[in-house]
Amino acid sequence: MREAPLPNNESTRVSILHSLHLLDTSEEEVFDRITRLAASVLNVPIALVSLVDKDRQWFKSRVGLAASETPRSIAFCSHAILQDQPLVVEDTLEDERFHDNPLVTSAPNIRFYAGVSLRSLNGLPLGTLCAIDSKPKTLTQRELAILLDLAGLVTREIRLRETALLAKAHVEQADLDIAQSEALFQTVFERAGVGIAMVAPDGSWMRVNLALCEIIGFSQEELMAVTFRDITFPEDLDKDLNLLEQMVAGTIDRYQLEKRYVHKNGSTVWIQLVVTKHIDPTGQLIGFVSVVKDIQARKETEEALARLRQNLEKEVKEQTRELRESNALLARTMALQVQAQQDLNKQQAELRAVIDNAYDAYVCIDEDGLIIDWNLQAESTFGWSAEEAIGQSLDDMIIPEIHRKAHRAGMKHYLATGKSSILNKRLELMAMRRDGTTLPVELRVKSLISDGHIRFSAFLHDISERKHNEALREQEARHDALTCLLNRRGFFEALPAAIARADRTDKDIALLYIDLDGFKPVNDTLGHEAGDRVLQEVTLKLLKVVRNTDTVARLGGDEFVVILEGLTHGADHAMACANKILAAIRQPIQIEQHQIAVSASIGITLRRLASTTSPEAMVHEADKAMYRAKQSGKNQAFLWKNDM
Repeated sequence: MREAPLPNNESTRVSILHSLHLLDTSEEEVFDRITRLAASVLNVPIALVSLVDKDRQWFKSRVGLAASETPRSIAFCSHAILQDQPLVVEDTLEDERFHDNPLVTSAPNIRFYAGVSLRSLNGLPLGTLCAIDSKPKTLTQRELAILLDLAGLVTREIRLRETALLAKAHVEQADLDIAQSEALFQTVFERAGVGIAMVAPDGSWMRVNLALCEIIGFSQEELMAVTFRDITFPEDLDKDLNLLEQMVAGTIDRYQLEKRYVHKNGSTVWIQLVVTKHIDPTGQLIGFVSVVKDIQARKETEEALARLRQNLEKEVKEQTRELRESNALLARTMALQVQAQQDLNKQQAELRAVIDNAYDAYVCIDEDGLIIDWNLQAESTFGWSAEEAIGQSLDDMIIPEIHRKAHRAGMKHYLATGKSSILNKRLELMAMRRDGTTLPVELRVKSLISDGHIRFSAFLHDISERKHNEALREQEARHDALTCLLNRRGFFEALPAAIARADRTDKDIALLYIDLDGFKPVNDTLGHEAGDRVLQEVTLKLLKVVRNTDTVARLGGDEFVVILEGLTHGADHAMACANKILAAIRQPIQIEQHQIAVSASIGITLRRLASTTSPEAMVHEADKAMYRAKQSGKNQAFLWKNDM
């Protein structure tokens, strides 16, 4: 048995784990739902949320295992936390690290293990979400993706608690003497990512921000003329009022619920509401702080998931804990602000807490371009601590060198004319991290005057994941899901590009139109799954025959095309390649106990130098030549001739 080495920064890692107050605590449904879901979806008897302590691994949540902890020296999770990628051991008896491990040779007789590390905000591994079976097992890509997604939910829950602890420390240690102008507070209040309102005891609005107005479609003036009862969906009002009465009576200090507002246009909007009571030093009720999160998109997503997988919906819906806890954190912060609304210093302390715990990076610069404020998310996003960033030029910290000249010119123009093309707009541009790498961000910038000087407040949101997903969807739109080849759309984009390259390099280009002979009986007798296997095997054969500079695509069904580029002896080269393809496809394909034989008919068209043949014409010619090959007995290649 090979014992896992200690991770880097072990003492820091253990210290963070202990500070989270998760070890040796009672079961929590937020973790238990995830382990139950992991065991069910992955079809394994054991699923664990394991926290790796100094000398042990302790299970915060467990399904299918009675023990609450094991020694760290024999823990599989001690190995899993050492790597960024999931640790998957399909058969422990074949792995020299674990074949003689007591957990393998005796109960619970582990034969399969898959674990994903759970990491703190600064990336230190705290434990794993793992799935265990007493028999060997191979995870599909879909199952591994589900395990990664579920581990992401556990990680977010842990990070949320870590964030709450950090936020609490910042609030307790905040410098109450920092003077900030009311204008800066108003900017942050109005541009917060969630709706925030101060509500009087009679239900009227004392103060609302723009985000809340955007959620329900009312202007600030229109909203101030009604009460929260007027915009609450009637079926949800009693529950809200009941909780409010309990808070007024002192039974509870705060409550949170999901309810619906009635939008100005008459539609309903699902929101997540967190309400905190605000009292003065004498105990007199002043009003309430309401934090409103628009969860309409999440509700629509949940409904879509319910239609696809009804059994999964109840488990997924509970994973909104992250949003609820985040709103609770904002509620506590805003409660402090309300309590100190008559005291400017206390207002600024609240402002500091909101900025430091905002979801977006917040950066404030003066008219010389020097950084004067830098929040926690900015530290996380760009890698510079506030102490390092404040006082430095924004150009040098986060603006890529290629854009610095334009940034300086824009600043100079605004200071001279008061006009800018980027203020008060949502822009997407590139920013730079401390290590020199760049990332796409969504930027919102507002200028304000404080003490006679211009300041620029900017919120920057990391949109790397969104851009990656957009690129992935664009890639999937051009590739065939079964063979991973270019699909019809991708082919009709690739062919004109190949023709353009041929024209630039004075080389011939050939198009091979391939239709399989005898493929339909495979589907009819062995089924479509066997047919799909045959198409995949044919794809592999095509890729082995052609060069890396050539292009293979699947038009649909059993039709393929090959673009041959850079031909010096066009017809001879194309025919030679076609004959190689014919020979390769004729080789029998073994599908389980069946040996399948198919052949192909190939039509070839050649585009020579200075030709004006269009891409569509080339496809038409190759298709016609392919049908001539079929009519001539199949299993052969036919070259298009103009007299055809």
